[in-house]
Amino acid sequence: MILCLTSPSIAFRTALPLLMIYGSMASCALAGQAWPRFLGPNQNSRVEDAPKLPVNWEESKVRWKAEIPGEGWSSPLISEGRVWMTTATEDGLSLRAVAVDLASGKLLHNIEVFHAESATPKHRRNSHASPTGLLTGGRFFVHFGTNGTAALDAKTGEILWRQQSLKVDHQNGAGGSLSEYGDLLLIPCDGQDVQMEVALRKADGSIAWKSERSAKPMLDTLAPDRRKAYGTPFLVKVGTETLSLTTASTRLYALDPATGTERWHLNYGSGFSNVPLPATDGKTLVICTGFMKPEVWGVKLEPATGDISETHVIWKQKTAAPDQTTPVIVNNLVFLVTSNGIASCLDLATGEIRWRERIGSDFAASPLAANGLVYFWDASGTTTVVKAQPEFHIEAKNTLGDGFMASPAVVGNALILRSKTALYRVE
Repeated sequence: MILCLTSPSIAFRTALPLLMIYGSMASCALAGQAWPRFLGPNQNSRVEDAPKLPVNWEESKVRWKAEIPGEGWSSPLISEGRVWMTTATEDGLSLRAVAVDLASGKLLHNIEVFHAESATPKHRRNSHASPTGLLTGGRFFVHFGTNGTAALDAKTGEILWRQQSLKVDHQNGAGGSLSEYGDLLLIPCDGQDVQMEVALRKADGSIAWKSERSAKPMLDTLAPDRRKAYGTPFLVKVGTETLSLTTASTRLYALDPATGTERWHLNYGSGFSNVPLPATDGKTLVICTGFMKPEVWGVKLEPATGDISETHVIWKQKTAAPDQTTPVIVNNLVFLVTSNGIASCLDLATGEIRWRERIGSDFAASPLAANGLVYFWDASGTTTVVKAQPEFHIEAKNTLGDGFMASPAVVGNALILRSKTALYRVE
């Protein structure tokens, strides 16, 4: 499976993030802005103000195509005219950062960040460079799981610091992507051996806090491979408080991102190897419960403490739930696709199925919503575009490249798409 990484004053650390909440009110990315993190500025795979975003395309008519050396499933990030991503050599020993010029597709940087003595074990469906990094403050932060986290100057490519003390047995390779809160990088470390969340200081990579999972006593009774997860912290405003939500094995955690203190949790039983991020409209939270027998749950998003498992769950949809891709919410509807190609539209209020159709056979990239449409990219290279409505209607089907494992990015009216071997600018 694709899995899918000098402190200011307290006043500064708590004030700045209030300007940076990108999940709170389910606001949409403006197309002219940068695409600095996984699933976009607001982590919600939604775009507005891109009226000319393409719906139909073919490889002969793309603006440019750039061959990307190595292999990596991390999603492209965009800022100041550059597209950054990570990659790795086939043997998994050289872990690298790559930059491409947004205007021309010219390769600007191909930098070795870490060189491993031996390759980290991974699932055949994963890559050695799957976690998506973070572009912020003139820096490109990269994460390669247990192999390390680093900061690069986003203009020169200079490596500013490396952090390699967070050792985790991922079993299938690293997957969860980086998130941020003020001057902190947020990194889940949910492996077979350790289960915790960690914050690193952006300035130098030092550890600001560690938060051990409160379910650890129970997790210790499970088989090691059932303790792991590949979550990405999702920042959301709940009442007056900013929370970091992460799906981990058996439990969703809501942490204070400034300190790592747990505010509340939600148990979902046997779910593990969690990949999809939560999605929200600001009132209802949609989560996917994990691998093996995944379900989709609707959860009330409101201030809480302790265990909310019996008080906040609104609905459960137990069939055709994603275990790899993140749902997207549009017009009080939830759109999602399973790894084996079953797409669904659910009512956000009730979880009721509005439609369910097979649109392919292999999906790892998360869908994107724009202009009343939802785009689904599959691992063979086909993009299915459907209307964001309660009735199933295919608007277009396009074929490009050798398949998509990475989720898309948007800048202006252009789609930036990473296939298994190349990067495309489509507009």
